[in-house]
Amino acid sequence: MPEFLTLLPPDEARALLLATLPAPTPASQASGTDSALGRVTAEDVVAPHPLPAFPRSTVDGYAVRARDTYGASDTLPGYLTLVGEVPMGAAPALTIGSAQCALIHTGGMLPPGADAVVMLEYTQPARAGEIEIQRAVAEGENVIRIGEDVAEAQVVISRGTRLRPAEIGGLMALGISGLRVAKRVKIGLISSGDEVVPPGQTPQPGQVRDVNSYTLAALVTQSGGEPVLYGIVSDSFDTLKTTAMKALNECDLVVITAGSSASTRDMTAEVIAALGAPGVLVHGINTRPGKPTILGVCNGKAVIGLPGNPVSALVNGYLFVVPVIEKLLGIPAGKPKPSVKAKLTVNLASQAGREDWQPVRLTPLSPQGRGAGGEGEKVDRGWLAEPIFGKSNLIFSLAAADGLVKIPSDATGLSAGEIVEVFLMP
Repeated sequence: MPEFLTLLPPDEARALLLATLPAPTPASQASGTDSALGRVTAEDVVAPHPLPAFPRSTVDGYAVRARDTYGASDTLPGYLTLVGEVPMGAAPALTIGSAQCALIHTGGMLPPGADAVVMLEYTQPARAGEIEIQRAVAEGENVIRIGEDVAEAQVVISRGTRLRPAEIGGLMALGISGLRVAKRVKIGLISSGDEVVPPGQTPQPGQVRDVNSYTLAALVTQSGGEPVLYGIVSDSFDTLKTTAMKALNECDLVVITAGSSASTRDMTAEVIAALGAPGVLVHGINTRPGKPTILGVCNGKAVIGLPGNPVSALVNGYLFVVPVIEKLLGIPAGKPKPSVKAKLTVNLASQAGREDWQPVRLTPLSPQGRGAGGEGEKVDRGWLAEPIFGKSNLIFSLAAADGLVKIPSDATGLSAGEIVEVFLMP
């Protein structure tokens, strides 16, 4: 098979791959909320009751009728009769009437008749049973109303949401201690190459340890998948095809990392073409690193061939493997990725028409740093982006990086001092 017949831009190649895959129907399973961090919701989560379920004070102070405080100030305070204290963890037994107030603590339930809270620091005792109010409050001030956070029957978490600590806390606040999440999708990982040996083995001259199986397995786990390692396969068409077919039958996505020789890459493409229709969609990506990447769909499942060089394999794992996993889990496409703006420290050259991804290290900007927008302007986010230069088989060049800078295909490089977007590596 001729190599690199058409080099597609990464975005176009990824869109073609995702569009060719069938609509996902993620299998689901029950999960305790306390163990669901990082999992993806399999159905909409609906609030069983409003949150909060009762009006609460947000400060320590006095529950009042707002209209009884109008006009109160330091120089002309108002005076209210103290009728009691609101107990914590229980409904108040008192009612606030005209010119009355009650001591209330943060989180306490607002008593009937009250519609606002005066902060403690704007009050002081006047005489027995009387409180001096030194500031007026508006209706609803320092109060959380019923349902202000969440209304009853509101969809609080949509299907396809990856659960973060905030969602876990919100679910617990609603008393939802269990929910259904998407099952982890199985991702088959195959390393090929006669020169590749297991990490526990001492390489002989000309041999290298298997890095890709483990970096990609970590990436798969981090993305919500379950890696299934099929070991190291020799540079044999029949052996690779047999292993790949087994992985395709057992997994939801298959990733093959091939050796660096052109003949090995071509063999990977031929194997993908033989696994099922439609076969190879893209043979070569117009990017660096990762030009030899192969994208295919075989019988409704994605099969991705990544370069054997560890940096190329991992960077293109971010670009192509992770989006497929997210689609299989039911996560909507187009979610923004974490990034920061930073000032580039050196010039970065690039070839026009090719998209480059450059690893960078982030360091805090010194207080004297200035941005590109004019004298005296501070650099956005206060970061410097220092490129880490290394060839695509040097994995520690990527391990030392905090993120990746994209050099667009329509640019011939980026200039030192330019403000760039750094996509953070999780």
